[in-house]
Amino acid sequence: MPLKWKESRRVFVNSMSDLFHEDIPEEYIKQIIEVMRRAKHHIFQVLTKRSERMVELTAKEKGNWPDNVWLGVSVENHNYTSRIHHLQLTPARVKFLSFEPLIGRVLLNDGMLKGISWAIVGGESGHRARPMSPEWAEEICGHCVENNIPFFFKQWGTYDVSGRRVGKKNAGRRLNGRTWDEMPVLV
Repeated sequence: MPLKWKESRRVFVNSMSDLFHEDIPEEYIKQIIEVMRRAKHHIFQVLTKRSERMVELTAKEKGNWPDNVWLGVSVENHNYTSRIHHLQLTPARVKFLSFEPLIGRVLLNDGMLKGISWAIVGGESGHRARPMSPEWAEEICGHCVENNIPFFFKQWGTYDVSGRRVGKKNAGRRLNGRTWDEMPVLV
């Protein structure tokens, strides 16, 4: 389908699944990458929690990875920071971090942000949502500002900045008095 779309789009690949899931055959993943490569006029964002498999499969594309295919990893709390290192090993031109849902503090350092093009933070939503501490989001934002990494604050989630359960719509998406909508700058 992307080859038939005339107008450029930003496509979030597998928004409700994971392209690098172990049950997805490698040949099928190669076919998807080939379609993305041929559809150069679109940007494809691929987000995964299976960072080890991502590194394994993208290593075979070194020097041939399409610039229009961005790779990202989910980092829900500090227990998953190893995914950042895996992302850094990929050949993607644009590498992004998705701290969503942010369910715990993430202790970042400058080395973890080397080569990172974008960071997204968001709280959890839904019936079983857990609140996000404002300090967790503020720390990540601060590291991004210090390292000139575009920062996007997506939402507070089900809980607002004060920790009250108010619903995603009412909780809003302002952090420290502003809306953060930054995106990677493509050159």
